[in-house]
Amino acid sequence: MRTWVSVPAVGAMRQPSGAAVASARIRAGAFSRFRGGSRPEVRRRKQREGAAINEPRINERIRVPEVRLVGPKGEQVGIVRIEDALRLAQDAELDLVEVAPNSRPPVVKLMDYGKFKYEAAVKAREARRNQANTEIKEMRFRLKIDGHDYETKKGHVIRFLKGGDKVKVTIMFRGREQSRPEMGRRLLMKLAEELQEYGVVENAPSHEGRNMSLVLGPLKKKAEAKEEQRKVREERKAAEAAAREERKAPRAADAVEEPASE
Repeated sequence: MRTWVSVPAVGAMRQPSGAAVASARIRAGAFSRFRGGSRPEVRRRKQREGAAINEPRINERIRVPEVRLVGPKGEQVGIVRIEDALRLAQDAELDLVEVAPNSRPPVVKLMDYGKFKYEAAVKAREARRNQANTEIKEMRFRLKIDGHDYETKKGHVIRFLKGGDKVKVTIMFRGREQSRPEMGRRLLMKLAEELQEYGVVENAPSHEGRNMSLVLGPLKKKAEAKEEQRKVREERKAAEAAAREERKAPRAADAVEEPASE
């Protein structure tokens, strides 16, 4: 004889209340903080540890019996006891910095470590500022472009090349123009010949579908172009300031020569 047991439907099973779910989440969060802290805190701690590892050991953190000491101006002092090196650093009001930890004995140098870190940060910031990535600009031409539009677009290409960027010049063919690719090639080579003063041909004209493209590269690197543009701007500002001073000078002279009214 078989006994049938009724099983409630899945939808009819008891679901946990909102308060129970919230309590479980709070417990899980507390457990995760107990295990290793919240993610931002762990990330900050790892960054601090990484920075401490990358920085050299200084002063009392150098725990070796002997060191090879280098003076503040690079002079070789020789191998001395760590106690004597620390005393010399204290007398000179400088820091003892480990510059070659893998040497035997380690090489240390007397220096102002705070000033050294500041100058290194300034140099790194300047290097990042001067570092510039070359971009590829694009300029589109029509095969039957009129003279005014051609000169305008050529001016844009010159501006991009002088700024240190590459330029991809594209001829767009329409309708029956696709049967005359040689005309597009002549137009591209004419443009490249007129821009020899500003760029060189890096990729010869290539036909892809309805377009034909040519890549021009700048003669100067991006960083050099930016530095040159900065100098031009400074010279222009100086000239404008001098012109303003010259215009003010006659007015000041007239004001001095004008007799005072009785």
